[in-house]
Amino acid sequence: MQAAKLKTGDEIRIISPANSLGIIAKDQLEHATKLLEKLGFTVSFAGHAYEQDIFGSSSVASRVEDIHNAFSDPQVKGILTTLGGHNSNQLLRELDYDLIAANPKRLCGYSDITVLSNAIYAKTGLLTYSGPHFSTFSMKLGNEYTVECFTKMMMGHEAVTVEPSEHWSDDAWFIDQENRVFEKNSGPYIINEGETEGTLLGGNLCTLSLLHGTEYMPDLEGSVLFLEDDFEVYPEVFDRDLVSLIQQPGFSGVKGLALGRFQRGARMSREILHTIIKSKKELEELPVIADVNFGHASPIITFPIGGRASLQALQEKVELKIWE
Repeated sequence: MQAAKLKTGDEIRIISPANSLGIIAKDQLEHATKLLEKLGFTVSFAGHAYEQDIFGSSSVASRVEDIHNAFSDPQVKGILTTLGGHNSNQLLRELDYDLIAANPKRLCGYSDITVLSNAIYAKTGLLTYSGPHFSTFSMKLGNEYTVECFTKMMMGHEAVTVEPSEHWSDDAWFIDQENRVFEKNSGPYIINEGETEGTLLGGNLCTLSLLHGTEYMPDLEGSVLFLEDDFEVYPEVFDRDLVSLIQQPGFSGVKGLALGRFQRGARMSREILHTIIKSKKELEELPVIADVNFGHASPIITFPIGGRASLQALQEKVELKIWE
């Protein structure tokens, strides 16, 4: 099941299922709003989006109410999350999945939102999207690729061939918008050759691990997994989380892996990642690529959780397509 494509004039609701809108600088909120309006959207904000507690978030009741209101409001066509965080999984038992299924909307966010996106897909069959937060649209420089990929997936009707961005960045852009550091992007590289097609699942790996053993974990059978992690996850932790995923029911039916770009603080080199992947006998027959434009470095693509992906990784050439 998928929600209708977004179009000019549609309303996008901003919700805060993890960190609060209150921690975002006012000028950045204004820039993000103006950019979305320039793209043709109307922007509205959830009633509790600015609430903030000692964890930089808000109560479970407030966050659940905002999610339910966003899905039930007939004027709202798309939903963007404010930011990531650490506590989206608090909401899973409180959500009305029947209400969500009866009112399909395009929900987009990444990082901690991985649990929300994958749980909604698992419980309802509704496609959700790993892609920019509302706060991502406040980036002034180097954001064109992210915006283009978002509009292609959310508004376009064709399969998207994932082309690498010209440059990438892992700087603290939200602290200093003017003095940015960009590096040339050499594009994705192959760890295991092969070709495959399947249901696209995944997102932030350590967050996805929170769903293991729960009713909110999607069925891995027949999937192509898109996985990434941030600077807080060092190679040994990524390795441990990957093993945990491999040990999940249905992993034997996984058909391929696409790994996002690691932040520099994660200390993940090509050599280390190669060693991690090659040490897993369960991955020997799967095509595996790395350094795709998604994760906590920028810019990023938007991809549909529950959609489809095809991957060809042969003779040092990568072709990756995604569609709904």
